[in-house]
Amino acid sequence: MAVTAMSIDNLLPAFPAMQAHFGVTDPNRLQLLVYIYMIGFGVAQIGYGPLSDTYGRRPVLIASLAIYTAGCGLAMIAPSFEWLLAARVVQGIGAAGGRVLSTAIVRDRFAGREMASVMSLIMMVFLIVPMIAPAIGGFMLLLGSWHYVFVSMLALAGILVIWFSWRMPETLHPQYRRPFSLKAVAQAVRITLNTRVAVGYATALGLLTGCIMGYVGSAQQVFDTGLYHLGALFPLAFGLVAGAMGAATLINSRIVRRLGMRTLSHAGLSLFVLVGLAQVVLGLAYQGKPPLALFLLALSCNQFLISFAMPNFNALALQPLGEIAGTASSFLGFYTTILGAFCGFLIGHAFDGSVLPIGIGYAGLGALALAVVAWTERGRLFRGGVAG
Repeated sequence: MAVTAMSIDNLLPAFPAMQAHFGVTDPNRLQLLVYIYMIGFGVAQIGYGPLSDTYGRRPVLIASLAIYTAGCGLAMIAPSFEWLLAARVVQGIGAAGGRVLSTAIVRDRFAGREMASVMSLIMMVFLIVPMIAPAIGGFMLLLGSWHYVFVSMLALAGILVIWFSWRMPETLHPQYRRPFSLKAVAQAVRITLNTRVAVGYATALGLLTGCIMGYVGSAQQVFDTGLYHLGALFPLAFGLVAGAMGAATLINSRIVRRLGMRTLSHAGLSLFVLVGLAQVVLGLAYQGKPPLALFLLALSCNQFLISFAMPNFNALALQPLGEIAGTASSFLGFYTTILGAFCGFLIGHAFDGSVLPIGIGYAGLGALALAVVAWTERGRLFRGGVAG
């Protein structure tokens, strides 16, 4: 999961340098470096789950890191912006293994509220990395050029290959191994699609992922080149927002066993929608450019609240699918990532020099996610139970 966060947030400070190097005239086009990565990341997830259900989690995860490493190398020697975009797709394909298999490994070992607690801790790693990744990217730029940013990604991949090769055991239960065949995959996908809870919470998770991706894709323009012009302070502002998310996931991991996944996630999502509406009002009141402190406060509140929903939605979606955890995690990961990348692209590409696209995106996608959750639970929100 750290690879994914590093691959996105580490690159943001290098956008101006890459724009100058490749002669990109439209700043919004640089956001493709985020969204094209997410497309490769999303599509590749379809394959990792079935492969890991057949061959095990460990060898497939190590192979995925090797692909990611190759993508880093291709990016470092990119002679054109189009080549760089292609390298980002390869990076996304490799990083997808971590997304699928980390979730499948947790599902192999845990269930119910315990799984939600562990997923929160994993999500915290995913969210802590953005606190330091832009600073690392900025430091790499000081060393020479944007190429060094990909050196840091390559170093992380190398460390993880060594670590997992040495320390990670196989977690797939022998009785859950499935033959790698289209029939077996189709059967698992059919089971997943026929599970209302899985489809509903995965859809809500995808919509909320769209909020995150819309913010990340336009963050460099909002905080640096297009609106607030923070310059070297951009990593600090980005890290403060990420810190709010990290704090929320830690709190969630501590209290979810007692309060339950549904209570926490439904409350977090409901408040997220309200704060999203407040972001819209704030943007309108200041003609699209509220004071930085007010914008950071509203944004941090919403990132804090969304972190009570996303890890719990992930756990709730996989809760009834333990026997096909790998394929289910793969298919649901593909679905939520592609949905999130599409929604995030709409938000990010709408950047017009104001904070309104982010606020409108948060409020709209949040309200839609809440409606999907209400459909999933047949209108009975906040209910608990042994499994949630």
